[in-house]
Amino acid sequence: MEVQETRVQTDRVLTIPNILSMARLVGVPVFLWLILWPEFGGPNCDLWALLVIVASGVSDYLDGKLARRWNQISSLGRILDPAADRLYILSTLVGLTWREILPLWLTIALLARELLLLVMVWVLDRHGYAPPQVNFLGKAATFNLMYAFPLLLLSDGSGWLASLAAIFGWAFAGWGTALYWWAGILYVVQVRRLISADAETD
Repeated sequence: MEVQETRVQTDRVLTIPNILSMARLVGVPVFLWLILWPEFGGPNCDLWALLVIVASGVSDYLDGKLARRWNQISSLGRILDPAADRLYILSTLVGLTWREILPLWLTIALLARELLLLVMVWVLDRHGYAPPQVNFLGKAATFNLMYAFPLLLLSDGSGWLASLAAIFGWAFAGWGTALYWWAGILYVVQVRRLISADAETD
């Protein structure tokens, strides 16, 4: 979880929070392989894929909590944490869309938001600004999506459990997508204010 508080940062690399974030990054290709294996003639590994993404969610919570508690907030951690979040979302979108669990329009909507943020980061970089920290709304959006994707994967089956997973999965997906775009729009507003203030001082 990305740290929101303003605290002294360290340049240390091998901290427990950073190791947790690195482990999450290693889990991304493993998760994608597990979720797509049935499409290439392999066995169904959805349960293992679910375990990987649940472990990612737990480590996402722990890395921020431990960084704050042990004063191990680092510059590297500020990069690794959102990178892991976005890569998990991207890999899940690819896997679930490939398997036709997610509709293409939802995938396009989420990817378009990511493209918008990449453009904003490029604009900030051109003006000499570092990317702002992820706000609470953006984190809430990510958490909704990280709940939605495992549930939607679980819904790809039959029985009452799959039906229940579909209901809650789509609820989280709807809220997550709305919050994701809301956070993105606020990010654009923040970038515009920074650039405008920069222009006024020139």
